[in-house]
Amino acid sequence: MRVDFAAGDHTTALWQQVEPTITEIEQLPFLEQLAAGTLDRHTFTHYLLQDGLYLNGYSRSMALLAGRTGNRDEARFWANSAATVITEEEQMQQALLADPQLASARHDILAGRAEPEPSPTTLGYVSFLLAGAATQSYGLGVAGVLPCFWVYAHVGKILGTMAGDLPDTHPYKTWIDTYGGADFDAATRQAVSILETQLARATRAEYEHMSSAFTRSCVYELHFWASAHAAQDWDTSPFTRQERAIMGPDPDETGAGNEAGTRNA
Repeated sequence: MRVDFAAGDHTTALWQQVEPTITEIEQLPFLEQLAAGTLDRHTFTHYLLQDGLYLNGYSRSMALLAGRTGNRDEARFWANSAATVITEEEQMQQALLADPQLASARHDILAGRAEPEPSPTTLGYVSFLLAGAATQSYGLGVAGVLPCFWVYAHVGKILGTMAGDLPDTHPYKTWIDTYGGADFDAATRQAVSILETQLARATRAEYEHMSSAFTRSCVYELHFWASAHAAQDWDTSPFTRQERAIMGPDPDETGAGNEAGTRNA
């Protein structure tokens, strides 16, 4: 099932612009396995822990937008959305993490730490949103936060189609139902409508900046989903291995350096 959340020509064009990124998100093994209920508990727990950190920054971004707009209805919407993230979505995550299997996975992932550490993608995404909401134009801030609404509402519909009627025993039913539900759809439509209005009022330069912010947040969404399966952290060894593969082995490790020294002697 696919739903058109666009509110007019401008947001329609934006969604079409990011369609390749959205298609990549749809094709992630994470979503396929989530719908089937086969997603590894450690992978889902890693996602939940990072999402909890992300939602904290996301709610702060929307609170900033509430203070930036002169429109009372929009201010109320952003303030209410920020509160919903803190109450309903975080409560849902806490309830999920109370499951014995997820609690065990959380214990393994934290490895003795009291709280999770934001991954590079989480830190980058949150920093991008906060910077946009606090230091850029109101319209650009709206464009930055909107993909989280729109992508999750879209994914909720995709998962609903992939999973079908979920039995109560499905391990991820609560999560899927939350983002595929009517309440989240309604919030998404209101957020998209606000961006449509801002785009219609924007100068050419402002429009381009807003479009860029929207596109970058969609890419961050892709990276955020993908980083859960990769269990992304601050380990640099994958990059070190990649560099060695490109540059070839260290001469000191192969003995080539010693041979060269002998010949030069």
